[in-house]
Amino acid sequence: MSTATPSPASTDLSSITAAAGGSFLLEDRMPGEVFTPEDLSEEQRQIASTAARFAREQLLPAADRIEAKEDGMMRGLLQQAAELGFTAIDVPEDYGGLGLDKTTSAVVTDYLSVNASFSTAYGAHSGIGTLPLIWYGTEEQKQRYLPRLASAEWIGAYALSEATSGSDAMNIRTRAVLSEDGKHYILNGEKMWITNAGFADLFTIFAKIVSGKDEGEKFSAFLVERGTPGFSVGKEEHKLGIRGSSTCALVLNDCRIPVENLLGEAGKGHHIAFNILNMGRFKLGVGCIGGARQTMEHGIRYAKERIAFGKPIAEFGLIQRKIAGSATRLYVAESMAYRTIGMIDAALAALSAEEADSPRAIQKRIEEYAVECSILKVFGSEMLGYATDELVQIMGGYGYVEDYPAERIYRDARINRIFEGTNEINRLIITGWLMKRAFAGQLPLLPAIKKLTEEITQPPSFDSEDMDAPLARETKILGNLRKMVLLAAGAASQRYMTTLQDQQEVMADLADGITAVFALESALLRARKLAESLSGARTGSTSGAAAVAAAMTAAYSEEALATVEQAARRVLAASAEGDALAVQVGVLRRFARIAPMDGVVMSRAIARHFIEAGKYRL
Repeated sequence: MSTATPSPASTDLSSITAAAGGSFLLEDRMPGEVFTPEDLSEEQRQIASTAARFAREQLLPAADRIEAKEDGMMRGLLQQAAELGFTAIDVPEDYGGLGLDKTTSAVVTDYLSVNASFSTAYGAHSGIGTLPLIWYGTEEQKQRYLPRLASAEWIGAYALSEATSGSDAMNIRTRAVLSEDGKHYILNGEKMWITNAGFADLFTIFAKIVSGKDEGEKFSAFLVERGTPGFSVGKEEHKLGIRGSSTCALVLNDCRIPVENLLGEAGKGHHIAFNILNMGRFKLGVGCIGGARQTMEHGIRYAKERIAFGKPIAEFGLIQRKIAGSATRLYVAESMAYRTIGMIDAALAALSAEEADSPRAIQKRIEEYAVECSILKVFGSEMLGYATDELVQIMGGYGYVEDYPAERIYRDARINRIFEGTNEINRLIITGWLMKRAFAGQLPLLPAIKKLTEEITQPPSFDSEDMDAPLARETKILGNLRKMVLLAAGAASQRYMTTLQDQQEVMADLADGITAVFALESALLRARKLAESLSGARTGSTSGAAAVAAAMTAAYSEEALATVEQAARRVLAASAEGDALAVQVGVLRRFARIAPMDGVVMSRAIARHFIEAGKYRL
């Protein structure tokens, strides 16, 4: 492994608040309390530049060969990435890794994600293929496998899904039985849709241990090496997208696994599965950001070169609206992602020396932000879907044929709404996680709902508001969004109580409202932080960045307001009736009654910034 990769100086996290997960719904934050992409250290920027150069020089030119699944191509690219240290970032130094912070890990994922097939393989190896061993492996297991994974001598894979248990992960049918001599577990079953399966060397496989002692079934994880007797890999799946990645079934037929290869504790495999998925969801959202950045570059380049009616189509308002819409959503997702990873790193930095060496303590801090990870996964994947759809539309007929990259990019993006738990499942997680914490008294959501109820029964205030302050309108909208979500959550919790989890449509609508609050606040805080950085003599590009950030925050606030109002109306209609419903809808209408801005002027201003830059760059 190359030693040329710079070791990043610790990002200054002294002002970053490791806020409680989900607290964004109830508490205001100041710009200085959140981490943004502009806060990356110089060393992290260098690593980002190295990752971007690798993507530009190695991944993009190989796109056709990757798509054709050329023999040895993906493994070779992963090993080239390993030479730059990219596969070793999360691996502790004691086991041949770099042991860098989570922000640096996110940066690399972001800037490598220009080709979806590669980023899928990279994420499966460096993320869900390696993290289970880092967090749950014994010392012997770590010494044996981690150096090989860090250097990409061996490639990792993660095998949880089965034909009948995609979203219902705990319903797996793969079974493990302890051999009579107690030296092996004998596994039987089949896994489906396993990324990297065609060439991976080490698999984290989930199975239920069964015994004749009436101890029940113990959901557990095992480390299985390729070549183990009884282990075989099925044929490659023919997929809609990410065709360059390997996706196969695994067959376990009396597969004998040494008892030493049990990962973690028997019966505790669900901890491994769900904690790993939290980071997997976060990384997927980050990968969507990198993919959208590349998508926008293709669209802007084409719009500037394509001449129609005597001028570049980039000068037409409806094309500018597409560019502005993609850029705005990308900016919001980027703001959420780096805010979340900043909180995670701040939480990890607060660990004591003893806790810092405890994988369980690290997992607990990361698990605190499970709801933010699910939000980013949902928003990021749908943002990328929007951007790729607009790319095809900008390119017209050229976007629909294989000779141009838009067709592949469009197909590749679709899987992200299914990967790492479908977006439907993640919407249920978002609301369910917050409500569970609320009912347990771990998040003061119920007192906040009660306070809002008391507030709306009081006469309206006629105090004047300073709407001339920078981003004052967006700040007001954010406050009203919180009230709208709390109003809807209060009505739903009162109507359904502990059976709310059975009302999936209501849960999903609440999740969309919750997501909009986190998204707008993240965008707003970043825009304010950029504006505050202009103190002194700083002008030029920084000034332009602050202006376009403010414009995109304003544009997204309009979308968020419409989204939350519509979602809240549906929740209220499902939770109340008669006079009670009429009163609640009247209150909702009051919160949503904000004069619209001139979206045409705003859209054109946003689009001009990125058209002039030729890419997504603040």
